[in-house]
Amino acid sequence: MIKTFVNAWKIPELRKKILFTALIILIFRIGSVIPVPFVNLADGLDSSMYAGTFIQYLNIMTGEAFNYGTIFAMSITPYINSSIIMQLLTVAIPALERLSKEGEEGRKKIATITRYVTVGLAIMQSTAYYFFLRNGGYLSVSADGSDFTGFWAVLQAITIILCFTAGAALIMWLGEQINDKGIGNGISMILFAGIVSRIPTMVMNIFSPDYGYFQYGGAYYVLGPIVMIIMLLMIAYIVWMDNAERRIPVQYAKRVVGRKMYGGQNTHIPIKVNMSGVMPIIFASSILSLPPTIQLFVSNPSKGWQTFFDVFTSDHWAYGIMYFVLIIFFAYFYATIQYNPVEMANNIRKNSGAIPGIRPGKPTSDYIGKILSRITLLGALLISVVAIFPILYSQICGMEILKDVLPAGMNISMGGTSIIILVGVALETVKQLESQMMMRHYKGFLD
Repeated sequence: MIKTFVNAWKIPELRKKILFTALIILIFRIGSVIPVPFVNLADGLDSSMYAGTFIQYLNIMTGEAFNYGTIFAMSITPYINSSIIMQLLTVAIPALERLSKEGEEGRKKIATITRYVTVGLAIMQSTAYYFFLRNGGYLSVSADGSDFTGFWAVLQAITIILCFTAGAALIMWLGEQINDKGIGNGISMILFAGIVSRIPTMVMNIFSPDYGYFQYGGAYYVLGPIVMIIMLLMIAYIVWMDNAERRIPVQYAKRVVGRKMYGGQNTHIPIKVNMSGVMPIIFASSILSLPPTIQLFVSNPSKGWQTFFDVFTSDHWAYGIMYFVLIIFFAYFYATIQYNPVEMANNIRKNSGAIPGIRPGKPTSDYIGKILSRITLLGALLISVVAIFPILYSQICGMEILKDVLPAGMNISMGGTSIIILVGVALETVKQLESQMMMRHYKGFLD
């Protein structure tokens, strides 16, 4: 990976793209520390109160910008949610499906609709965040210590909501600039930068006197190196999982067009084992964070409701089971949206191709569907290992070890998610650099 970046740096055009991407990330990090007017969050939110909630999830995805009420507190999450919604609607609404198949013009129209949906979601999230800050007493007050009222209260609300919305729109634009003029995927790079910004805090916690050791059986054990070794092993495991793929062989018949002969080659359709990426974990974490989020708005719940809320804490055995089941479910759900066996079979037949030993038409689609089902299950089980391992590790040890060494308030179930995102974005960026270097070093018959 380091060698790839060094070689890419030697190419002037790629060097400009790398520097441009770094500049965009720098702007993102600067905006992540500039507070919004009328918001008083110098010390940040009390992370211990919001452990396991959707608020904690947003804080992780925004690189703690949400925690301090900054301009980029919404970060890239409205754009991610908008993209997911449009992807789902493209499958459900025939008009959008036809639009997605119209080539470049259709994709541009869908991208425009996605931007409008992003702004709408940003306004909704910003409004909800404003009421959350107001109810929590995190807004600035007048000189006499009382809350703003009347016109000034309305002005305060509009200013805060518009600042958060503008920040989300600006980040969306910055991500698109990375797509056009930089290296890597804009959404992924901004998400990557937000998570990386938390690594120094995590490393300090791992090797700090308060968290770097734990007592068990009257003896003290060094924790930092153990956790670092586990993380390195998880990174190696994710790299192996991300590169694994199942190749479906396809043989194309020879065709004579005019005086030329086409086809007659053997190729394959590559299907990644982890075809859904980190999306099943994100969906599962979001759903499991809803009950703790609702609990924030319930004062003095009854014993029955308190027992229900306790089930959705990461140290409860039922949480791990629900987390595992939801990951499997969303892996199949997302794979169904991404791949259509009938369409894949029709494309193979249109190009005079066939899978060896399988008849064209319905047998081919059934065969592809069976392979997709098996690969989806295998991929879901592999990513479940990363997601569930921190929870099992803490349960086996009988203590919240990983919960202590992760950044303040970070749910241990989100630790594996962050690592998958980091490794996936890094691998994707390296592959893009390698492909661009290969294009620039290709020697054709004119050389």
